[in-house]
Formats: sequence, structure tokens, C-alpha cells
Amino acid sequence: MSPARALVRRPSPRLADGLVTHIEKSAIDQDLAERQWRDYVEALRDNGFQPVEVDPADDCPDGVFIEDAVVVYGDLAVLSRSGAPERRGELPTARAAVEAAGMRIAEITEPGTLDGGDVLKVGRTVYVGETSRTNAAAIGQLRELLAPEGLEVVAVPTTTVLHLKSAVTALPDGTVIGYPPLVDDTGAFGKFLAVPEEAGAHVVLLGDDRLLMAASAPQTADVLRGLGWTPVLVDISEFEKLEGCVTCLSVRLRG
Repeated sequence: MSPARALVRRPSPRLADGLVTHIEKSAIDQDLAERQWRDYVEALRDNGFQPVEVDPADDCPDGVFIEDAVVVYGDLAVLSRSGAPERRGELPTARAAVEAAGMRIAEITEPGTLDGGDVLKVGRTVYVGETSRTNAAAIGQLRELLAPEGLEVVAVPTTTVLHLKSAVTALPDGTVIGYPPLVDDTGAFGKFLAVPEEAGAHVVLLGDDRLLMAASAPQTADVLRGLGWTPVLVDISEFEKLEGCVTCLSVRLRG
């Protein structure tokens, strides 16, 4: 089996112009953001992933959040169509990257809009947040695209945060974790675990018991450590100022 890969894209020099919707805009330290991005990529490498750099999208301030451009399941890559028109310029280089990876390609088409940050895969269920970026038309298209893969798509209304995965992600055992004040309906998920910090709702599965997490969620890291998981902490403070989290900064390709 070939090594697991992770698509990443370096920050645009215009990162400070990135969009925010649910928080106040604050100053971005470009140099620090670039160091944090390199540390994030190194954490992926240290935990068994081969980072694959998507070509830069320097005119796209939010291009570093590569997760929003493409949804991957197995060897299928579904190219998104963001509900923020300003972000659609990120797509051509993302398409080139998944084509170069030898993946099957599908895409969301008008009138559908989808950001990958709204898509949470848990076993054979795919939860999709219905948000300002992702609409019902796109959810319907994704349902049709994933049905042949044996996957069930479940729409989840999401109103308090930018993306569904700003509110919830999932542990390797399928438990959905989230910070309750930001989750519209904790009952939408089969098994839910409340965590004590907003940033604690975000984990990237690295394999075995390892979870990539933001350093800004130390209490949650302690909770998960107590449950037998191994948190791997990275500082992504500059990306958090743009409503980013650990999931946003990569797309994991396995096999």
C-alpha cells in the first residue's frame, strides 16, 4: 500500500484579507502564520503522511484552507463550488492536484454551492452542514455522487458557525465531538461527546490513536488523553483568527 498523502497549500501573501463571517476581524501576523503552517505540515509528516503541496493560489486569501475545495472518499474527489464566490478561484489548482493524484473526479455544479468544511464523514454516514456556504442543491448532488459508494448523506442545519466542522468532528471510533454552545442539535449524531473548548471540537485523524489538535484546546486534549487517545498539538492561532481549524488546512488521501 502506498503511503498516506495529505494535500496542503501554503498561505497566500494576502492571508490577512481572508473572509470572516461569525467573528470579528483581527490583525494577522503573516510571518507567524507561515511558520505555523510549516509546523502543521511537519506534524503531518511526522505522523506518517506525505505532504503534497497544491500549487499556490496567491490571489486567493483563503486558499490555505484547502479542505474547502475538495471532498475525498476513497479514490473519488468531489470538487466543491463555494457559496463565497470570492473563493472559487481556488478550484483550478485543487483540480490539478487531485487529477495528478490519479483520483476519479466529480464536481458540484450550479445552483449547488458546497464548502468541504461542511462535510463530516463518520463511517458510512456523511453529515453535511447546510450553511451560508453549502446549500440544499449541493447536498442533493453530493447524495447522488456518494450513493454508489454505499454512503448515506445526512443534512445538518448549521447556523452558529461558518462550517459544520467548525462545530463538530469525529473520533476514530465514530463518536462525534463538539462544543455544545456552537452545535445546533447534538441529537443529530448517533453518539455525541461534549468538549469544554470551542477549538477542542476539531480533530484530524492521524491513524491509530493519534489526533491532530489545536494547542488552544488544552482541556479537551486532557479529556481525550484520559479516554485513551493521543493528542498531537499544533499552534494555529493565526488561522483561528480567520475561522480556520486543524481540519481546514489539509485534505488527507489514504491508500
